[in-house]
Amino acid sequence: MSIVSIIRPFVVKALKDLYQAELTEQELTINSTKPEFEGDYTIVLFSFVKQLKKSPEQLGNELGEKLVNDNPAVFSAFNVIKGFLNLTVSEGYWVNFLQKNYADSAFGSMPANGQKVMVEYSSPNTNKPLHLGHLRNIFLGWSIAEILKKSGYEVYKTCISNDRGIHICKSMIAWQLFGNGATPESTGIKGDHLVGDYYVLFGNEHKKQIAELVEKGMSKEDAEKEAPIYKAAQQMLVDWEAGKPEVVELWKKMNSWVYSGFDVTYNRIGADFDKTYYESETYLLGKQAVEEGLAKNVFVKKDDGSVWIDLTADGLDEKVVQRKDGTAVYITQDIGLAEQKQKEFGCQQSIYVVADEQNYHFKVLKLICEKLGVPGAEGIYHLSYGMVELPSGRMKTREGTVVDADDMVEEMVNVASAKTEELGKVKDFTEAELKELYDTLAIGALKFFLLRVDPKKRMIFNPEESIDFHGFTGPFIQYTHARIKSILRKQKADGRQQTTDHSLLKLEKDLIVSLEQYPVIIEQAVAEHNPSVLAIYAFNLAKSFNTFYTEHSVMNAETEEKKQLRLQLSEMTAHTIASAMSLLGIKVPERM
Repeated sequence: MSIVSIIRPFVVKALKDLYQAELTEQELTINSTKPEFEGDYTIVLFSFVKQLKKSPEQLGNELGEKLVNDNPAVFSAFNVIKGFLNLTVSEGYWVNFLQKNYADSAFGSMPANGQKVMVEYSSPNTNKPLHLGHLRNIFLGWSIAEILKKSGYEVYKTCISNDRGIHICKSMIAWQLFGNGATPESTGIKGDHLVGDYYVLFGNEHKKQIAELVEKGMSKEDAEKEAPIYKAAQQMLVDWEAGKPEVVELWKKMNSWVYSGFDVTYNRIGADFDKTYYESETYLLGKQAVEEGLAKNVFVKKDDGSVWIDLTADGLDEKVVQRKDGTAVYITQDIGLAEQKQKEFGCQQSIYVVADEQNYHFKVLKLICEKLGVPGAEGIYHLSYGMVELPSGRMKTREGTVVDADDMVEEMVNVASAKTEELGKVKDFTEAELKELYDTLAIGALKFFLLRVDPKKRMIFNPEESIDFHGFTGPFIQYTHARIKSILRKQKADGRQQTTDHSLLKLEKDLIVSLEQYPVIIEQAVAEHNPSVLAIYAFNLAKSFNTFYTEHSVMNAETEEKKQLRLQLSEMTAHTIASAMSLLGIKVPERM
């Protein structure tokens, strides 16, 4: 229970005892006291001054006196400044909090709340390897799922694999034309990279054929459609949908290469799923939804046979849900899949982690599902995030300018190795320990850099900046954790003793107050669907510990009681850093 949740009922009771006022806890505004004023927490008095017919000064003094007198174990002093009641929490409360929680590695966890949540993320195409943009998506989805679990939710992680369509056929045609039977085994190339190479090769050949047709007098627009390689890809899609055996066999073979490659990447970056759906198995699910929508007059069939929904009354526009040839569109597939997921898992909330380019799509999806009465429709939530760019600009797959995930991880490992060796503190590490450390630092730096920014914001990724041991980075926090573990190794946990000295220096108290906030920070991350809240918290906590440790010795404290208090502070800080970072998918080393 956080200190603010303790203060609220005390204030409600005091107001009732003093003035017979029937106020709820939700009507109270309680903030951290501003640094320029004395106190820890501030109660805003203006909202009920008029109701109680008291001046802010009188109300503040009477309420403050009552709170301090009735709850001496919690409050030690108060002051009133212009309608704000500033309360000082007693040092004894903070010390007791620390002694109760310092050894609890599960601090911040909530009991099961009976609520189910599905988080869908990654959702790659099977014509190319995972790239930097996918990494932001994967890290966001995985982290949100873990934060929700920590908060007591039953969570299911899912992925939809976009394994059909013209883009898949482009890689297949290019492999048929230029592959000469190449396989991942024969080339030594990871399966998803191999298939991605043929997707790029298709793009290059398509451009070449377009240029040749334009030179012969055809318009560029017509040339794009008439290029022989494009027409071959279109025919292959028709053949796949017709179930032509040799096309289906090739499709299965190349997709299997991609899935094997994805698995290697997922394992390396620590991503996992409870269930993967495949578009090739779900793309017809929406057909039934269309029939239901027509029967309920939610959809309208036009003269050409196409089916639409009119959302102009909802501030949107008309949207096609089935083409005139009877084929489904993406929105229809998503409606069908939403229904299937609900039947299988029965979740109260379904979170889709998808880039902000699809904001409109998910507004429409939720609205249509609500109009159709799809179970769980009100729980559809689009976790929209901004694109990732490099300092050199935006990436484009078909032009081969995308930074793929595997290359990015390897580059990060190289940077981690160089930066660590510069510090010269790993001379006693074995080769195996160094490899593990560099991996931990590299993937930690990558995850932290991509998660430290509010998901809604676009961002530029800079590998060198992300692994700075002194900046707003994962390695800075990892290094702080290792530093604390080094302190704790000097005295075993069974040497801790309870202290009766309840006096706190400012930096000791600041650190305890930060630690006490951890469950509130998790609540905020859940409410906002925003892991950056946790990333910022972990960084500030590490910074606070370093400031404290620079000023105050732990092992050579002024008294034995101070030493025990600081060991407890160190232990709880290490637990909390490790917990917060684990919710971001980041390991923290015991030594560095």
